[in-house]
Amino acid sequence: MHDGTLSPTWRDAGVRDGFTLAAVGDLVLDDALAPLLEARSPRMLELLRAADVAFGNFESTAVDPASFGGWPEAESGGSWLISTPRVPADLRRIGFDMVARANNHTTDWGVAGMRATDRLLTEAGIVHAGTGDTLADARAPRFLTTPAGRVSLVSVASRFEAMSRAADPLGRVPGRPGVNALRATRHVAVPAVRLRELALIRDALPPGSVRASVLEADRRDDTVTLFGTRYTAKSGPGPHTDDVEFRFTVHASDRAEVLRSVRQAKQTSDFTIATMHTHEPGNYSQEPPDFLPVLAREAIDHGADAFIGHGPHQLRGIEIHRGRPIFYSLGNFFFMENTQQPLTPGAYDKDPARPDETEAEFLERKRVHGVFGERIWYESVIALSRHDSRGALRAVELHPVELHWDGPRDADRGIPRLADPPAADRILQRLGRLSAPFGTEIDIEEGIGLLRLPAPV
Repeated sequence: MHDGTLSPTWRDAGVRDGFTLAAVGDLVLDDALAPLLEARSPRMLELLRAADVAFGNFESTAVDPASFGGWPEAESGGSWLISTPRVPADLRRIGFDMVARANNHTTDWGVAGMRATDRLLTEAGIVHAGTGDTLADARAPRFLTTPAGRVSLVSVASRFEAMSRAADPLGRVPGRPGVNALRATRHVAVPAVRLRELALIRDALPPGSVRASVLEADRRDDTVTLFGTRYTAKSGPGPHTDDVEFRFTVHASDRAEVLRSVRQAKQTSDFTIATMHTHEPGNYSQEPPDFLPVLAREAIDHGADAFIGHGPHQLRGIEIHRGRPIFYSLGNFFFMENTQQPLTPGAYDKDPARPDETEAEFLERKRVHGVFGERIWYESVIALSRHDSRGALRAVELHPVELHWDGPRDADRGIPRLADPPAADRILQRLGRLSAPFGTEIDIEEGIGLLRLPAPV
């Protein structure tokens, strides 16, 4: 007789044998593109449409500024990303079934923009997770029923604007709409001699300018807190002892609740996707922050069948944990930053326009001379993972994609197409190097990357 406890096999999936997940990274596009892609890149679209589930991270606000009733917030996730209201339905036509919504651009156009975008995604038939009117709502898994099984999605962001973090109500205090946020505190590890120099600067500050509780914490933890940043000393010999490192501690209750949501998702569905938007330690880094591998493995331990990372706008490595894939970052799938219109006053405050410069000229100059001027931001993959009926990996195919970085037309920049053989080889070789530290090897066959899967345990 069943006693009400969960089955020991609750972590197993319950999908059709050969279940296929197609995953990409960030979706930053300004308007409907399906007709163009159907004409130019039909093979690429078939990869998304043929999968049981296709996933991406929707990193924009889909509104008409003239009619939606909101405005751009004073602070953005770096820029005020916007697309037309046609985009959610267009993404569904392209083949996307599920999208993450917890990211640093969710509230570029305020809570009104967030809600309007979520509503359009729902109307288009795209399941989305990571936002809500309260924190519990934003943390909750969302579900998609397919012929192959019921799929759940939990979306979380470690990179978000402070005003974007959702909160639950407390007594008479109402809840706050926003994103499912995982708070992570950065610590800067420096050589011991540098830490002593920083302590001298701190101690030379005017009396009372550093709170007593901060000084006490520094004494207790052998740290130095200076202008809101906490420094600690590196330890141990080695060739890199003079380097500066970023280390992170994750907010304990955020971590526990995120993992609880993943567990809840798996206990009420057949296949669970956990996804996280993170820029730490910075977009420059090809390696994930120290907390991400720990959290990704924990998510799989708590029932996730796939962990999909995105955020730094470039590829990061791949790991297999307990027979499930961890994609630390799948880079960009659409990255049309240079066609964002209309531009906000804040965009011009950050980089004033030249006289008589059009928006297109301003954005292209910013792209070429800004942080996203290199090829690396315009190369990625479509990751196709195939699973057996219990969720274990059978195969992972990596289909290289390039986004017209060096094309002859500025208007094509950021629009994906399957990479030609030289580009495909370059992309897969790089992804292989990034994955090697995680024990993952990638074979290349006819321009497609094939993961060497570890023997079943």
